Amino acid sequence: MADEMHDFNTQIINEFRANGGKVGGNFEGAPLLLLHSTGAKSGEERVHPIVYQAVGDGYAVIASKAGAPSHPAWYHNLVANPSASIEVGTETVPVQATVLEGDERSQIWERQKELMPGFADYEKATDRVIPVVLLSKA
Repeated sequence: MADEMHDFNTQIINEFRANGGKVGGNFEGAPLLLLHSTGAKSGEERVHPIVYQAVGDGYAVIASKAGAPSHPAWYHNLVANPSASIEVGTETVPVQATVLEGDERSQIWERQKELMPGFADYEKATDRVIPVVLLSKA
């Protein structure tokens, strides 16, 4: 499973870079960025394609993991090492990650469910509170 997910992500990353930040398939038309984080345990750079929501001049990412019972690896990486960078379109931007709580989280989360209703399904599929992380330009 982990290898299949790695191959899937690698295909998306390659397509993203080859097409100036645009991809097809399930993510066609979705706002997508490539998150470069530092592994919480390995200390190695990790790259993950993630759907985002523009929030002011920042980027909110949702740690949904498609409603799985655990948080995605990239979320743990950002909690351990909040300094990261993202590729958006053809630009690479240094960012600082902040896990949002309360009203800040709720506003972005509710908007995400309006923009992409699949996120409401993810919420129903899990007992955990799905984290919302704001990536602010560093």
